[in-house]
Amino acid sequence: MSILTDLRIAAVGDIHLGEDVRGQYRKKLEGIEDRADVFMLAGDLTRHGTLEEGRVVADEVRGLPIPVVAVLGNHDYHSDLQYEIAGELRDAGVIVLDDDGVVVQCGDKKLGVVGGKGFGGGFAGKCASEFGEREIKNFVSHTRYIAEAWKVALKEIVADHRVVLSHYSPIKETLEGEPHEIYPFLGSYLLAEAVDTAGADLILHGHAHKGSEKGMTPGGIRVRNVALPVLGRAYSVYCLNCSDDMLLHEH
Repeated sequence: MSILTDLRIAAVGDIHLGEDVRGQYRKKLEGIEDRADVFMLAGDLTRHGTLEEGRVVADEVRGLPIPVVAVLGNHDYHSDLQYEIAGELRDAGVIVLDDDGVVVQCGDKKLGVVGGKGFGGGFAGKCASEFGEREIKNFVSHTRYIAEAWKVALKEIVADHRVVLSHYSPIKETLEGEPHEIYPFLGSYLLAEAVDTAGADLILHGHAHKGSEKGMTPGGIRVRNVALPVLGRAYSVYCLNCSDDMLLHEH
């Protein structure tokens, strides 16, 4: 059973907001400060990555009474306006990670958050490798670059707890339910390998709408797929000091 001094993280991904639902998601965030110390968004915040959709997302989370940390997802890149969308979110007070880290003060605890969009490539035994055509080597080396950036950021950050926030998955277990053929486009083992090397308390990701919520890296770090279709609610709350996840409120 958790106590109120536990560090509580509200998280969701794949909210895919647009102008037609303006104001509706915000209503579901009312009172979030009573349930969580920080709110994390795991990418695919928009549908097609337009600036108009990005502004809707920014308005939905603007002025929340707890810190908001976000990464973008592949949908947010679709219109090649990812930097502009990130700018709108930052103007609304959101901390947007791009393969770097931040320390958030949560009561008397310092929470280090490292992450970014992540990328694909597949998982051990069934993954792409840096061999052959330049295009395949570029694909894998992009993920390897991201994983290395996360590892460096995790090692450098000074905090009481460390969480990784990603859009793509670091493990295949939280993809269970998705067609196996598309696993290489949903995540990469390189992400988990980097986090296991540097250490963290929890990894949050989205992207896999038909996946499952709970998994663990080979190194024993909890992984949670927080895609909204998987959660079936506006967000879930995870407790770092508890032995298991704690759902504090249904939405």
